[in-house]
Amino acid sequence: MEVVVGLDSGTTATKAVTAGVDGRVRDLVSVGYPLSVPAPGRAELDARRLADAAVEALAAVTARARDRGDRVVGVCLSAAMHGLVPMDDDGRPLGPVVTWADDRAAGFAEALRADGRAGGLHARTGTPVHPMSPLLKLAALRADDPDRLAAVPRWGGVKELVVSALRGGPQVLDRSCASATGLYGLASGAWDTEALEVAGVRAGQLGEVLPTTAVLRGLRPEVAAATGLPADTPLVLGAADGVLANLGIGAVRPEVAAVSLGTSGAMRVVVPSPTVDPAHRLFCYALTDEHWVVGGAVNNGGSVVRWAAQALAAGEGPPPEGEAADALDARLLAEAAEVPPGSDGLLCLPYLLGERAPWWRSGLRGAYVGLRREHRRPHLVRAAVEGVCQQLALVRDAFSATGLPVREVRATGGAVASSLWVRTLAAALDLPVRVADSPEGTGLGACLLGLHTLGALPDLDAATGLVGVSDPVVPDAAAAALYARVRPLVEQSTQALTGVLTTLDALDDSPSHTPA
Repeated sequence: MEVVVGLDSGTTATKAVTAGVDGRVRDLVSVGYPLSVPAPGRAELDARRLADAAVEALAAVTARARDRGDRVVGVCLSAAMHGLVPMDDDGRPLGPVVTWADDRAAGFAEALRADGRAGGLHARTGTPVHPMSPLLKLAALRADDPDRLAAVPRWGGVKELVVSALRGGPQVLDRSCASATGLYGLASGAWDTEALEVAGVRAGQLGEVLPTTAVLRGLRPEVAAATGLPADTPLVLGAADGVLANLGIGAVRPEVAAVSLGTSGAMRVVVPSPTVDPAHRLFCYALTDEHWVVGGAVNNGGSVVRWAAQALAAGEGPPPEGEAADALDARLLAEAAEVPPGSDGLLCLPYLLGERAPWWRSGLRGAYVGLRREHRRPHLVRAAVEGVCQQLALVRDAFSATGLPVREVRATGGAVASSLWVRTLAAALDLPVRVADSPEGTGLGACLLGLHTLGALPDLDAATGLVGVSDPVVPDAAAAALYARVRPLVEQSTQALTGVLTTLDALDDSPSHTPA
């Protein structure tokens, strides 16, 4: 079979997926690397290790494709959004990748809200004003070390780093990754003048923005030798990981939303043109000229259960790892499933790692509201699961308020292996949920975009029919009604406690709350 490689460079691993025109994942290789948290609020990656991992993963998956008799006809790139890395004129990194999870620019987000510029920046760039974005990371560096900011020849992200590792040449990035920087005007199709001023960089320090379907050729000789691919193998520039996840799960038609629910989570819909939420709750990033992805990401997903396994299973030895940790998570979820919906009146604000949508407040902290003496560990776990699903329901409510109705949800990620998570999600959203057959939505999405670019998949909307999903999990009517009654209390509690929680966060110098 002729296959395309989807090369997905993420925050903790690079995954290489192969798929053909049938939309089925043929193979997967993953090369991991550690996320470094050297100080409170920092979250970084070794840029050279990430670049090397892209070549390693590509070499391994192409070798296995040849062993099967498949022929790799192209490579399409997916990259984690919001990263920032200094680079020289030849694309070599001059420092680590500062990831989306880095929180050092939180004060600058608050300052832009206070002086009234945040709304206009979000409206033009589609990226919420939040310390995750390169816009805020650069603004923080401008304040701390303006000479270094000006002296660095190039500022890029994960995509520019990987492109340089594979082929070298002038620094380029795709419109999708550019649209997630907070620096790129969606309507103008150029770097935004005010955003550049806030960031303190020149347009010449940033890469050339090309369509996600741009085809590059000319692999570095050492990359061609390592992978066994011809030097002129088509390299499709590709898109950002979040938007490709919609494509990989088949959620590209109107009124079909994708939910990713792993360690963190997100809910996204595809629209035909740039659409920005006037209330600034949602992002808008590019996929292609005719496909734009609107949505909201939440910092806390399956991580809340892993936290419970470590915090609420005291006296059972050191925190387990690997399969033992997965087994403990499953046990806690089974206990929680015995508790009725609503957790007997217990409400959880699951902001263990701060929160993005719909609040976009990095300093938020978690809280339980309504604790009583009779509440036990299963109640705390179930309330945490419900709290995450309620956050995604608030994102769905923002869709409705923006004129983007949702009729069906397609879900992927490690958490949806649990029936409790899926049932709770369906009830909180009050929508049928179909679970994707393959957990590799982002890598598969890159394969499908590559196949489309190379002419093997004429219509991206056809991905809806190619991607396998389960029968729908229909929401329980009583649980859905209860969650709808409780959801305003989530909003009220968050708004009432925001000042308390963010003040506590400012007093704490512990690195333990840094997102991972």
